[in-house]
Amino acid sequence: MIKKWGLSAAALLLTAAVILPGCGNKQEAPKEALQSAAAKVTELTSYEMQSKVTINNLSIEAPSGEAAADDTYTSMVLNMLQNADLSVNGVYQADPMQTEMTMVLNLKGDLAMSFTIPMVLTAEKMYIKVPSIPMLPLPETIVGKFIEFDLKELAEQEGTEWNPAAMDTQKTQQLSNEVLNALFEEYDESKYFANIEPKDAALPENVKAEQVVQFKVTNDNVKEALTILVNNALPKILDILAKEEYQDMLQIDPADLAEAKQEIQSSDSRAEVDKGLADLDKYLTVNQFELNTALDKDDFPVYQDLLMDIKVNDPEIGQNVGLSLTASNQYSKINEEQTFTIGIPQGDDVITLEELQNEFGGMSDGAVTY
Repeated sequence: MIKKWGLSAAALLLTAAVILPGCGNKQEAPKEALQSAAAKVTELTSYEMQSKVTINNLSIEAPSGEAAADDTYTSMVLNMLQNADLSVNGVYQADPMQTEMTMVLNLKGDLAMSFTIPMVLTAEKMYIKVPSIPMLPLPETIVGKFIEFDLKELAEQEGTEWNPAAMDTQKTQQLSNEVLNALFEEYDESKYFANIEPKDAALPENVKAEQVVQFKVTNDNVKEALTILVNNALPKILDILAKEEYQDMLQIDPADLAEAKQEIQSSDSRAEVDKGLADLDKYLTVNQFELNTALDKDDFPVYQDLLMDIKVNDPEIGQNVGLSLTASNQYSKINEEQTFTIGIPQGDDVITLEELQNEFGGMSDGAVTY
């Protein structure tokens, strides 16, 4: 139980923290600044973005009796992921809706390799460029092409109704505003939030910050933080998700949300969660969890960085997993006219999903020669 609740709640905390938009002026208290941020994000109509996640350390300590093959495979994966990084550079505009991103994944170790995958998203279509992957030979006819996904056709093929509301970025921003406010209200400012001096925040040289707000969870308060999340914040968030104005976008049955809330708030469930959290220190160690959000003179988020170093233990099987990573987001050209370097793929640069399936069908037919 503790693993299910502890890890799930930790993931929710991380998700909530990473998407904090951050806003306010240097006169605001840190919690107030982030609450203002949740509202300010609804004003974002365009921006350039640079994000990066780097795995500084990943370790798995397993019992000595594990099979050699498993040990070899685990060692290979760990070797590839040590110091691996994922970066995403993108441009976004709300009207007309257009987003383009270039994702670069760098794997290290003995099998070091790099993948670059450009992507484009409009209100009704998504395009993904087929990369060249050394260990996965693909037909030359599709490498470098953009696969076109018609979102409306895909919905019809799956027997569901096309839901353009799911692409409503303004409503998504509004939902984020409400969820984050509900989350912030439950946490004590003196324990979890702080202002730090911009000069002490190790910001990139091109980031000009008027205020830097830090959200921090420590090994001393992680039990309380998870208890507040599950028992206090989560029921309120479920109420928000069940609102009528979000039903078209989320496509979640309000009855399912009501049932989930009832289960969370039941005396049996709370007792089970409390019992699990009481032994949390046996399973989870938080060495560091800090998110810094830098705010510019116009109260917009221009930079965020996350420092996380945790260890998850499973004493029942004697396995320990350690993870240390850093992540950052940088925003620029906020609410300005954007320049799209990829554009919307057209003509010979595009291959439809049906054409892609035919290509792989041909590969399969040609491969059966024995």
